[in-house]
Amino acid sequence: MDATAFHPSLWGDFFVKYKPPTAPKRGHMTERAELLKEEVRKTLKAAANQIKNALDLIITLQRLGLDHHYENEISELLRFVYSSSDYDDKDLYVVSLRFYLLRKHGHCVSSDVFTSFKDEEGNFVVDDTKCLLTLYNAAYLRTHGEKVLDEAITFTRRQLEASLLDPLEPALLADEVSLTLQTPLFRRLRILEAINYIPIYGKEAGRNEAILELAKLNFNLAQLIYCEELKEVTLWWKQLNVETNLSFIRDRIVECHFWMTGACCEPQYSLSRVIATKMTALITVLDDMMDTYSTTEEAMLLAEAIYGWEENAAELLPGYMKDFYLYLLKTIDSCGDELGPNRSFRTFYLKEMLKVLVRGSSQEIKWRNENYVPKTISEHLEHSGPSVGAFQVACSSFVGMGDSITKGSFEWLLTYPELAKSLMNIARLLNDTASTKREQNAGHHVSTVQCYMLMHGTTMDEACEKIKELTEDSWKDMMELYLTPTEHPKLIAQTIVDFARTADYMYKETDGFTFSHTIKDMIAKLFVDPISLF
Repeated sequence: MDATAFHPSLWGDFFVKYKPPTAPKRGHMTERAELLKEEVRKTLKAAANQIKNALDLIITLQRLGLDHHYENEISELLRFVYSSSDYDDKDLYVVSLRFYLLRKHGHCVSSDVFTSFKDEEGNFVVDDTKCLLTLYNAAYLRTHGEKVLDEAITFTRRQLEASLLDPLEPALLADEVSLTLQTPLFRRLRILEAINYIPIYGKEAGRNEAILELAKLNFNLAQLIYCEELKEVTLWWKQLNVETNLSFIRDRIVECHFWMTGACCEPQYSLSRVIATKMTALITVLDDMMDTYSTTEEAMLLAEAIYGWEENAAELLPGYMKDFYLYLLKTIDSCGDELGPNRSFRTFYLKEMLKVLVRGSSQEIKWRNENYVPKTISEHLEHSGPSVGAFQVACSSFVGMGDSITKGSFEWLLTYPELAKSLMNIARLLNDTASTKREQNAGHHVSTVQCYMLMHGTTMDEACEKIKELTEDSWKDMMELYLTPTEHPKLIAQTIVDFARTADYMYKETDGFTFSHTIKDMIAKLFVDPISLF
């Protein structure tokens, strides 16, 4: 694909002037939301007497995007659930939901709880669609060697697919089945799940009206914050004069912010989203320069400039790189100003992460020029994982977070721990599966898909299926590491998992970032369209 073939921005300056129609009602919405928060808090405390009710309420709050308001209450409730045996262990729905929520919150519960739901021949005995859905979602929090969960996924997928052919299946449940088969609950972007689930919850007979109203207000208030951020990053991006100076790159500043909001959606992470959006946009420019547009010599000059991180290095760069390089340095400096004196040290880690990314890109250019094919997928991932940019972007989000992320946390992240590698592997494998056909025809370095084809003499479709299996293995790696206690804040592991979810969303069917018309409607739902309160 010629670099000039990237489609132009779909949004342009739209968010410089746009304000959602709810903006004039912000004060009233905030006051009403505060009242409802306390009402829902009382409901949550009352649910502690009955485990099934507590589990149902927690999953509802999570799916509606309200759980961050009740972190302490939910954690306390789940600690009680974890230690209590006062629940019906013969109710598959309760067992599955308990397993799902406990693992999601870092409790390492055994998957053996599901063996009692199999018959003498080893088949699961369940035909209720709601139970099937809950079991299917629970099974995706699996680690290596959990055969019962692998079998549960195979069984429930077959049963759920069959249920879609049943004309008697309620429409709401059928929609839920379709969505779940496309993306299991644990892998969905939390903010998009709220958008999708609010209207579904509004039609449920047992809905809590206070929770429903709060969910709508909560989303609309968050949307106002997102639009303010979009104005800021769009104005920042305009200073690069992309249309004139960098017309060969993917002009995707709104999509960058969408990506970051998918991973860090809570209002308190506004600075985190802004910094991470800028870093993602800069990484996109770097990628398109080095991977698609530049000559090898030019790419290596840019790499050397970034390694040295000195303004005078710009004099050695070709014209189209100079302004970008200087703006990169200026942006990192301005991030330090935004962070303030006590946290400005974090920009050092932004620079170091960028250097690692550039080293990976340089290695890929070398492979391409030498027509080198890595001997194994592991060798490929060792070098191509860092260059996909997912971990650098995740780390840039930590830069804008609170003081729980310490200097020690950043030093640990700079060692590229196994949790980081699982994210890089997921992102690289998903990216390659989505884009390999396009890039194969554009003179790119060999992808993991092509690497597997050459190693084993398979077709592209067969190789893609194998890469999908390896992606699932990487999710198992991530889950195993997520459940392993460390001395570092749980927020780090949670955010890394969130970034794996964004990769899954962006590369589900195609490269949604490059071909962003495929996600335009969802961007509009998140940033443009408020949710009606009536």
